[in-house]
Amino acid sequence: MATILFYEKPGCRNNTRQKAMLELSGHAVQSVNLLEYPWSKEELEEYLGEKPVEECFNPAAPAIKSGEINPVEYTKEEAVLMMIENPLLIKRPLLQIGEHRIQGFDTTVLRYIINLSGVEGAEKVVESFRMTDMNSCPHINNFSCITPEH
Repeated sequence: MATILFYEKPGCRNNTRQKAMLELSGHAVQSVNLLEYPWSKEELEEYLGEKPVEECFNPAAPAIKSGEINPVEYTKEEAVLMMIENPLLIKRPLLQIGEHRIQGFDTTVLRYIINLSGVEGAEKVVESFRMTDMNSCPHINNFSCITPEH
């Protein structure tokens, strides 16, 4: 069992499902509001890693969806500074598991670090989560990341 620091946007449906999967797999999840956390450039860069800059952005962020911001037009340094200024731009969740820092909910990566099998009695629920996309935002056209309940 691991203790997982889970940086989320409170109320995000996907973050809620992701945390449930982790908890039903027996892990202790400590939620942190990603939008209010005082990010430093160095700390945020640890989570983004070596991914291409466009993969670090939240595609459901209003500024991305509207076309105001085109992620391919920025360097990693510019992107990090923008994300610190506007955390809705950060692709969620950010996870700290021991010494590991991860952006996004990639179950393949997570399985190398922690167990994702349901604890006794929760096996079927966890298995049902595996059948769904746990990373893509389920927003429909009339909702965005600024709608609190979504």
